[in-house]
Amino acid sequence: MPTDTAHALGASRTFWELVERRAALTPDRPVLLQGDRTLTFEGLRSGAERTAAGLYGMGVRPGTVVAWQLPTRIETVLLAMALARLGAVQSPVIPFYRDREVAFALDGSRAAFFAVPGRWRGFDHTAMARRLGARGVFEAYGALPAGDPSVLPPPPADGTGVRWIYWTSGTTSDPKGVLHTDRSLIAGGSCLAHALHLSADDVGSIAFPFAHIGGPDYLVMLLLYGFPAVLLEKFALPDDLAEFREHGVTVAGGSTAFYSMFLAEQRKQPGTRPVPTLRLLAGGGAPKPSELHRAVVREMGVRLAHGYGMTEVPMITMGSPDDSEEDLATTAGRPPEGMEIRIVEGEVRLRGEAVCRGYLDPAQTAEAFDGDGFLRTGDLGHLTDSGHLVLTGRLKDVIIRKGENISAQEIEDLLHRHPGVGDVAVIGLPDAERGERVCAVLEQPPAAEPLTLEGLSSYLRAEGLSVHKLPEQLEVVDALPRNETLRKVLKYRLRERYSGTVK
Repeated sequence: MPTDTAHALGASRTFWELVERRAALTPDRPVLLQGDRTLTFEGLRSGAERTAAGLYGMGVRPGTVVAWQLPTRIETVLLAMALARLGAVQSPVIPFYRDREVAFALDGSRAAFFAVPGRWRGFDHTAMARRLGARGVFEAYGALPAGDPSVLPPPPADGTGVRWIYWTSGTTSDPKGVLHTDRSLIAGGSCLAHALHLSADDVGSIAFPFAHIGGPDYLVMLLLYGFPAVLLEKFALPDDLAEFREHGVTVAGGSTAFYSMFLAEQRKQPGTRPVPTLRLLAGGGAPKPSELHRAVVREMGVRLAHGYGMTEVPMITMGSPDDSEEDLATTAGRPPEGMEIRIVEGEVRLRGEAVCRGYLDPAQTAEAFDGDGFLRTGDLGHLTDSGHLVLTGRLKDVIIRKGENISAQEIEDLLHRHPGVGDVAVIGLPDAERGERVCAVLEQPPAAEPLTLEGLSSYLRAEGLSVHKLPEQLEVVDALPRNETLRKVLKYRLRERYSGTVK
């Protein structure tokens, strides 16, 4: 259960107030670990103030829009908190994005400044920024702007103004600029923190881009409970296992793909745990097959708590280690106090403090919210008697074959149980006779027997799938296309690739 201290900190009005209150409570405890570097909670507070003063000297003021495209580093967190101290509006951009997405973010936010890492992982971000005509470009990979904090104006007192512009992944359409407040992000992070029942003795990990909406979620959790996290610029196994072991990581994860990576490492040496101190995997951002959950728990000997969030609502529901194994395996957890979930014709709709204020485009905002102020998520699901949320697919992921609705996720969940399937995406493809036909695109594990459409159909029929839902096309690929944040499968690329094929 959340401690009284965590509850009190969660009531902070702004990010900066949360940083100051934690620094006063446990100034010398570590908060960020990276390689041989350690930053304490007081170091976060004082370092962010010095950086805020440096930014102030550059002309950044309360309300100034500052975009940043930086990897997951101590300096990135310091910069973000410096902007929070100033009351600037910050627009984080995933570091793997290139010209098209970055131009979209810079133009949409009208950023007056743009922080970049310079040359990072073989790509020159500064040159791209110049190429795109970005304003106020400065590098912030190592050294950060610095100044005397005495020049700073008072920190913001109100956490309900828009101070964050996040960008949807654009996996199905152009990215949307999502408007968040300090309070909406603190509310989302509090949901994550309280559900997982962590303590000051834990050691977490941020192995995904801090520029993702999950970044402040996780930082809130560290500030509420006073424990540190290992930062990784780019997550790769087995390379990062040594750092996890060195720091004694107890909580890891990110999304479904991360669980699969840990499980693959476990299977290399079934009798030896890759990270002996690890006790909990947790994350969200993508559907989690129940069979993957059971395999992780069975083979790794850890708990797995999965949640449901989106850029518009960083944390909606979260599994808790106190939940039953069945609920952990088959649901996305329960919502926190204050998150209202309404199911309308199967669609999940949301209202609560963690919900964004809307989008940069007012027309998109009007379309996204219903008359009662509930956000239309586009996700399909239902609530159990215990209040757990079960997600069953996406409105846009329903395949309409000869007038019958077919859930892609239902077929995917069944195929995930097949020993010859490593990962799978089921899509609908245009078909002159049927309207849409069902196509299964899958990866196979190493040394697996090649799968055929006939064999796949026999398996699905034996699992009880209705005949009219059986795939009519099978494609086997070396790797499904994924984004670089939480490794979500990019189904639109598969539709583009296979829409012209006829089977």
